[in-house]
Amino acid sequence: MSAVMKRELNSYFSSAIGYIFIAVFYVFAGFYFFVTCLLSGNSSLSYTFSNMFAIAVFLVPVLTMRLWSEEKKQKTDQALFTAPVKLLPIVLGKYFAALVIYAISLAIFLVFGLVISCFVTPEWPVIIGNLLGLFLLGAALIAIGMFLSALTENQVIAAVSGFAVGLLIMMLDSIGSLFSNTFLVSIFTNLSFNAHYTNFTTGLLNFVDIIFFLSVIAVF
Repeated sequence: MSAVMKRELNSYFSSAIGYIFIAVFYVFAGFYFFVTCLLSGNSSLSYTFSNMFAIAVFLVPVLTMRLWSEEKKQKTDQALFTAPVKLLPIVLGKYFAALVIYAISLAIFLVFGLVISCFVTPEWPVIIGNLLGLFLLGAALIAIGMFLSALTENQVIAAVSGFAVGLLIMMLDSIGSLFSNTFLVSIFTNLSFNAHYTNFTTGLLNFVDIIFFLSVIAVF
């Protein structure tokens, strides 16, 4: 697993994908931090984390689009699968490589916390809780993106599929509100990524939300 993970990390940083993902993530995070905290004189990062939901949903497919599709296009998947390594370590190696890049992007929020600490004492437990929510959201999106990447050998199709799924994720709450049947509404509510993520941004650490994202990761 470690060899596959190291190979994928080298691939991210030998190309522009890793740098572009981190840079774009930092730009949006910095913009929302400036607007919701510095410009408004607010010491809470909750609004910044709330705005990062859509950014994570539509940015993660860029990170995952090549994980399997490039292997299929270059025909290197055959050599990978015939190597004396089981399938699960290969999958986990690719997954954790993408997760490391995502985690590096999240590190900017610790810097934001330090900036806030120059003016007031930040609520670190709340910040860590928000950070956990954004990490689990990204981890679930990476799993979905990997699954979509395995379905095609075209990176563009994998990315577009990820954007389409991201749009569906964003619309789950709106779709659920169209039904009057309480059972259907509850289904869409329970499947809503936004609802589970919002609990973290409001300072609620609910094990149901954690289990939801871990279940999505396991399934995909």
